[in-house]
Amino acid sequence: MVDKNNLTLLTDFYELTMANGYFEADMKDDIAYFDCFFRDVPDDGGFAIFAGLNEIIDYMENLKFSEEDIEFLRRKGGMSERFLEYLKDFKFECDVWAIPEGTPIFPGEPILTVRGPVMQAQFVETMILLLVNHESLIATKANRIVRAAQGRAIMEFGSRRAHGASAAIYGARAAYIGGCIGTACTVCERDMGIKALGTMAHSWVQMFPDEYTAFKKYAEIYPENCVLLVDTYNVLKSGVPAAIRVFKEMKPQKMGIRIDSGDVSYLTKKARKMLDEAGLQECTIAVSNSLDEYIIRDVILEGACIDSFGVGERLITAKSSPVFGGVYKLCALEKDGELIPKMKISENVGKITNPGFKTLYRLFDLDTDRAIADLITLDDEPEPTGEDMEIFDPQNIWKHKTVTNYYAKNLRVPIFEKGKLVYDKPSIEEIRAYCLKQVDSLWEEIKRFENPQTYYVDLSEKLWEMKQDLLNAHNR
Repeated sequence: MVDKNNLTLLTDFYELTMANGYFEADMKDDIAYFDCFFRDVPDDGGFAIFAGLNEIIDYMENLKFSEEDIEFLRRKGGMSERFLEYLKDFKFECDVWAIPEGTPIFPGEPILTVRGPVMQAQFVETMILLLVNHESLIATKANRIVRAAQGRAIMEFGSRRAHGASAAIYGARAAYIGGCIGTACTVCERDMGIKALGTMAHSWVQMFPDEYTAFKKYAEIYPENCVLLVDTYNVLKSGVPAAIRVFKEMKPQKMGIRIDSGDVSYLTKKARKMLDEAGLQECTIAVSNSLDEYIIRDVILEGACIDSFGVGERLITAKSSPVFGGVYKLCALEKDGELIPKMKISENVGKITNPGFKTLYRLFDLDTDRAIADLITLDDEPEPTGEDMEIFDPQNIWKHKTVTNYYAKNLRVPIFEKGKLVYDKPSIEEIRAYCLKQVDSLWEEIKRFENPQTYYVDLSEKLWEMKQDLLNAHNR
């Protein structure tokens, strides 16, 4: 019987044709380095949030070909029998480096590198990109929405609009990393400890003769968390008055109303006035219904009286910019202990890759602990020491600035050594707290939604010269 939880064959078929080809060409043990990076920030934002590493780790730890997998490939044809026999004892034996989940990232940075036998390092491409592209996309969108709310709680409500079950689950995880306080997706609390949230739908109200009866019964059952949906019929004429009556009669421990339609700016201001006049200042107001960072920002500017937001489809699908664009490219080979840099060259300048085995430093201001710039270096270069440094704008190389009074932090850490996990996976709470702290280290100008200030990501002089040498060699 096929194990549906075995995701080894969740891969682009050309990973298998190349693997078979490497095997038949006696290249399966050649050492290769691959970088995962992305090219553009979604929504034209100033930065993205890296997420998906824990799922990549789980995938790599459980990577194996079952008898059913091998038999399927045998029936499909095109693979040598020697290769299929080899897959029976396949074991992931690569080295992996990555930056921690929750880190703000910028285009072109090597956020994850795999080194090992080319057949293995190449094969994991699809799943790495699937996980990084999805979770980083949703974490980035969630963080934009959380920042727009200016301290008000954001709840992830998108399960029913997600693109499949795994997108609902891992999208909720990514949204939590980005700063949401919880999710409507119940399984996420069972499996990940992310708080499941929610009270009632319009159907609950419609099941009773009137709103008062529906609200009273709910308050009887859930006095510790009585949040009532007041827009089934008419928010101000019937919904809020019925909620006020129930709150005053039943006196639940925690009380709130939710509005899921209409002009939430107008309605929440009116509802707040009605609640306060009834002596229910402690009653909270939540809103939902096709929200995103721009709507949230605008209704707050309009003076809406809102304590929390439930955000669904536009978060879980990253509707306004639904593709993250992460890629996985060969950057070096290793022959007889010597590193041979490799790079992809294209007429499209944005697709020219950075060669060699690299690492990534973030430079922080010594006085403020704010991030100043990032520096990509070759791995064997010394760590920046704090000496004054010229950093160039990645998009306009004639623009540069002198960085002074700083300290450097290597963002990348070892994850696997020869297939053995050497990284202590942080809890989801630790990842979320780390993410919010790292975003706080960015200047406000970089966090603007429109026309954010460009964050400088420069190449070391040694890496720049290597790249130019390879470009010149190919242009001869």
